[in-house]
Amino acid sequence: MKIAVIPSGFKESLSSAEVGTAIQKGLHEADESLNIQVIPMVDGGEGFAQTITQIKNGQLYHLNAENPLGQKRKTFYGMFYENKQKVAVIEMAAIAGLRHVPSNQRNPLHTSTYGVGEAIIHALDHGAERILIGCGDSGTSDGGVGMAQAIGARFKDYKGKTIFIHGGGEIDRIHDMDLSHIDPRVLNTPIDVAVNWSNILCGPKGVAKVFGPQKGASPKEVEHLSDNLDHLAR
Repeated sequence: MKIAVIPSGFKESLSSAEVGTAIQKGLHEADESLNIQVIPMVDGGEGFAQTITQIKNGQLYHLNAENPLGQKRKTFYGMFYENKQKVAVIEMAAIAGLRHVPSNQRNPLHTSTYGVGEAIIHALDHGAERILIGCGDSGTSDGGVGMAQAIGARFKDYKGKTIFIHGGGEIDRIHDMDLSHIDPRVLNTPIDVAVNWSNILCGPKGVAKVFGPQKGASPKEVEHLSDNLDHLAR
């Protein structure tokens, strides 16, 4: 008998590949003659980079990058060839994911996507010609400001002073931005994103209102985040 096992992951627990392997093992314990094919499903969240890289017969690259709390941690992204082009697949969940924030410290006012930008630069340093970013299961809500700083963007306050922003709670400090120092390779590299949900940035159905509570924000903090993202968009 042929069986196709097509699992998704268990959030903050097992990746889709690990779930598939466990199911395969259990089925084989019941009947060793079964012909089982595991086909992991990914949606841009946990397990995205590893699964895509494996399917594409690529290679994982390791680096030290900031986690959502600003602590340097070992993480990874994948690289594979497609149509003779070197493609990097970066997973936000592996770098700035909610699983990297202890439950008692979960607050998107204070978490950053800076490490994602570090991974982008690392991938470019290793020859990436196109970048695919999986955006699911993040522990952040900073509008990508942290990532932007890591690739060279500079933000200024109302006095014209360059400031460093860490977390969605500080976005309202931004009065102006200087994009002239962004790594030119970023501007010349196609970047695609993989998401499992179509959402808008601001308003009653904006990302802060929808996902903020999942990332540890209180109702008052959700309003603060929403206002800050609206400020950033303006």
